[in-house]
Amino acid sequence: MGRGRIEIKKIENTTNRQVTYSKRRNGIIKKANELTVLCDAKVCLIMYANSRKLHEYTSPSTTTKKMIDLYQQTVGVDLWSSHYEKMQNNLERLKEINNNLRREISLRKGEDASGLTSLAEMVDRQENMTNALSEIRQRKYHVIKTQTGTTNKKVRNLMEIYRNLIQELEMRGEEPYGPIENEEEYRAINEYANAMPNLYALRLHDSHPDDLHLHDGVGGFGSYCLRLA
Repeated sequence: MGRGRIEIKKIENTTNRQVTYSKRRNGIIKKANELTVLCDAKVCLIMYANSRKLHEYTSPSTTTKKMIDLYQQTVGVDLWSSHYEKMQNNLERLKEINNNLRREISLRKGEDASGLTSLAEMVDRQENMTNALSEIRQRKYHVIKTQTGTTNKKVRNLMEIYRNLIQELEMRGEEPYGPIENEEEYRAINEYANAMPNLYALRLHDSHPDDLHLHDGVGGFGSYCLRLA
């Protein structure tokens, strides 16, 4: 009784698929080598597994490049020119994007205002910068709020530890404020705990939008700023 015919479809099991690929790959390479030896044929195989691992075979009398060049001559196509043309088009597109970004940066820094030819463009540019500044300010407030919450949580944990230690000492009948082994560390923690409740009180000073100015360098963003209480 002969072997049953195998249905040709994708093997769903990953392990079985890899095993089948390995066996059949070796079989194809063996057949290619037989064609090379028996028939003096030039054979070039390029295979990629599902894992993108490369496997190849080229007859000893030739190279992969020679085979591709021979293919181009026979079919009448130029793969390299087509690829080069695509690369040139992509390069021109990237150059245009880069130039637009450079111009946008220059306009935002006020270095090339000559590109703004109408009042409408200037007003639109001002609105864009105002919106960008507002978004940056909101992100800054969010970061400060998050850091403040984290710091306050640490302070509360330290105070809770401190109260528990005092309570434990009182239960033992020991003097809570007796000699301290590490006086500098105790003083630092105590000062830190006392200072933190007032350190991050924030006041937002808001002026009229017309007073908004952008300064060079490290300057600020107009009269919008955070001040420590």
